Amino acid sequence: MVRALKVITFILCLVPLGLLAQGFFGAHPSDTSSWGAGLGANPLEVITHSTGDWTMRFLLITLAITPLRKITKQTWLIRFRRMFGLFAFFYGTLHFTTYIWFDKSFVGRDMLEDIAKRRFITMGLLAFILMIPLALTSTAWTIRKLGGKRWQALHRLIYVSAIAGVIHYIWLVKADLTKPLQYGLILAVLLGYRIVVWLFPKRPRKVTARAVEA
Repeated sequence: MVRALKVITFILCLVPLGLLAQGFFGAHPSDTSSWGAGLGANPLEVITHSTGDWTMRFLLITLAITPLRKITKQTWLIRFRRMFGLFAFFYGTLHFTTYIWFDKSFVGRDMLEDIAKRRFITMGLLAFILMIPLALTSTAWTIRKLGGKRWQALHRLIYVSAIAGVIHYIWLVKADLTKPLQYGLILAVLLGYRIVVWLFPKRPRKVTARAVEA
C-alpha cells in the first residue's frame, strides 16, 4: 500500500515540471519559433518563479512530515520525507540553473557581480548551497556512516535553508508580499512546533503495578 502511494506521490511531484515543459514547448516541440509561447510574454520569469515556488513548497512539505507523523501517530509518513526533500532540491536546482543559464549564460564574472550587488541573489544562493549536503546525505548508507546524531545535526540545515528561502523571496518581490509571507507564516508554525517540543518534551509514562494489572 505504502509503496504504491509512493509511486503515485512521485508522479504527482513531477506534474509541475510537466506543466512547465508543456507550456514551454507547446503542441509542436519541433517548432522552435513557438517555444515559450504557452508561458506568456516572459517565459523565463514564469519558469524562474514557478521552480522557486515549488522549491519552497516541497521544503515546507518536508518540514511538515515530522509534526504530522507525531500528531496523527501515522509512522508511515516518515517514509515520504526523503522524497519530498529531494524534490525540493530538484526544483531548487532547476531554479538555480534557470538563473545561471538563461539569465547569466554561465558567465562567472556576471554572476559574482550580481551576488555582490543584489542581496536577494545572495540569500537565494545560500538557501540552495545549504540544500546540497542534505541531498548528498539522503541515503541510508550516509546515515550509517555519519551516525544518527551527526546526520540529524547536519540535516537541521534545512531550517536555515527554508528561512533563507523565505527571505530571498521577500527581498525579491518587494511590493506584493502575500505569497512569501504565507510561506513565512507556515514556516514559523512548523519551526514553532519544534521549539515547543524541544522546550517541553513529553516525559515517558511510568508503568505502575495498577497499570500492568489493568
